[in-house]
Amino acid sequence: MRTLLYSAGILLLSLSSVFATKPGWDDDYEKSLAKAKEEKKMVLLDFTGSDWCGWCIKLDKEVFGKQEFKKMAREHLVLVELDYPQGRRLVRRTADQNAELKKKYEVTGYPTVILLDSEGKIVNRWGGYSETFLEELKGKLPGSASGASEEKR
Repeated sequence: MRTLLYSAGILLLSLSSVFATKPGWDDDYEKSLAKAKEEKKMVLLDFTGSDWCGWCIKLDKEVFGKQEFKKMAREHLVLVELDYPQGRRLVRRTADQNAELKKKYEVTGYPTVILLDSEGKIVNRWGGYSETFLEELKGKLPGSASGASEEKR
């Protein structure tokens, strides 16, 4: 019985890492960059504390969960969630990747959202929650009046 419970626990833990990201998002940075290059899309990196950061949860609900964002993302973006949870463990490969990217992009707080072009160059950066995020993002996408031209820190 103990062995059966242990095995069930291991199975649930491994499945939780498979379904860890939000629908429509990936957690593999390199794969996402390659996909963006192939599809000529931009990459949106979401550095989040999905299970403990109140502003991250608000951003998910009030921006990333909206149909307007989802439609825009399907057309223009490859979405990458870089999570730093406290209540669950990430698989080692993902945890190592996220730690490396946190250093690379000098992330010091959550949420931090970074928009990359299809070559991986930073186009814009947002720190914290902003009620104007969606409008600012629209302005950085191809075909917008301001275009995707300069980085914001």
